[in-house]
Amino acid sequence: MGKTSKDKRDIYYRKAKEEGWRARSAFKLLQIDSECHIFDGVSKAVDLCAAPGSWSQVLARKLTENYKKALEKGPASKPKIVAVDLQAMAPLEGVIQLQGDITNSSTAEQIIAYFDNSRADLVVCDGAPDVTGLHDMDIFIQSQLLLAALNIATYILRPGGTFVAKIFRAKDVSLLYAQLRIFFPYVYCTKPSSSRNSSIEAFVVCKDYSQPEGYEPNMLNPWMMEDSWDFDKLTGVNRTIVPFIVCGDLNQPDSDMSYPLNYDGKEYKYHEPVQAPIAPPYAEALLMNRKRAEKSVSTFNENNVDVDLSTLDVKAAIECENESSISEIKLISANNDFDNEPSTATKVMQDESSEEEIIIGLQNLYQLDTSDHNTDFSENNDETNECTDETSEVDCF
Repeated sequence: MGKTSKDKRDIYYRKAKEEGWRARSAFKLLQIDSECHIFDGVSKAVDLCAAPGSWSQVLARKLTENYKKALEKGPASKPKIVAVDLQAMAPLEGVIQLQGDITNSSTAEQIIAYFDNSRADLVVCDGAPDVTGLHDMDIFIQSQLLLAALNIATYILRPGGTFVAKIFRAKDVSLLYAQLRIFFPYVYCTKPSSSRNSSIEAFVVCKDYSQPEGYEPNMLNPWMMEDSWDFDKLTGVNRTIVPFIVCGDLNQPDSDMSYPLNYDGKEYKYHEPVQAPIAPPYAEALLMNRKRAEKSVSTFNENNVDVDLSTLDVKAAIECENESSISEIKLISANNDFDNEPSTATKVMQDESSEEEIIIGLQNLYQLDTSDHNTDFSENNDETNECTDETSEVDCF
């Protein structure tokens, strides 16, 4: 996010940096809790797909508050929080980080081991796929991610526990609701006010976890199996209507509106991101571009030539292209350098004033241009040379 564009548009992005949250999504979990009270009595929690860690920050703060309240009543155990993600995440105080795959049963075993062979009171998941722009594909991948989070939750969630996860409200979403209702008698669909109205994202809040009779937790993923799966084996699933709840006070800022920088009587001050990316994929590309620009600048400065970096980038891009695909450029620019000297074909057109020599020069240019990669033009050139004297030179060419 830039220092001005996003800051001016997204008030929750600004507030996240001001209050020390790693991402604006922290407000989503806070607003869900204000309506659904998901942190009541919670001392063990798991954050799936945790990076960059904003939901883990909320868990650490809320569970610490629960611990202090419990100490006032008597002895209490310290809160335990496990954050799981495939990507590395910057450390957080009071949060145990586990870099692993939520579709692997070994990850569930490691989580239970951190809890001293006990199970979690709360499992949250704010994971989402890398959006491709193909909405049907994105919705399908998100639904599979939700089911993967549900699968591992059946391993690590205690009876009566709570499960919160992101969901895309789209066609056939009621099937996902029905699958959740198998394990949770109470399922709600929430839409925090910090979530943009233009987004189809919502969050399912599932309470009072209870396994169906005879169910054994597994990491079954029919879409990844070599043999086709018989879905008729999944009996007892009925389509249900899940109540929809809007979370957050209506007096709170609207995530789809633009607010002035000096909002609510506070003078705006820019804040750096709470946690910068550890190893962003674009870092290597930026370093290569910087080195290339510095090298080009030093070379051109030796000749006392004014340097235009955009021009240098264009030249470098041309040099990297296949020679056959830019033969037109090389024919027009014989020297292929920024010496501003006209090419051979251009000199013919500038120095000679007769129309006949101009046409001959252009014909030679086109013949050279097309001889390497398009032999079909040779027939057209022969037809061009057969023009009669009765035809004007312009029409002939």
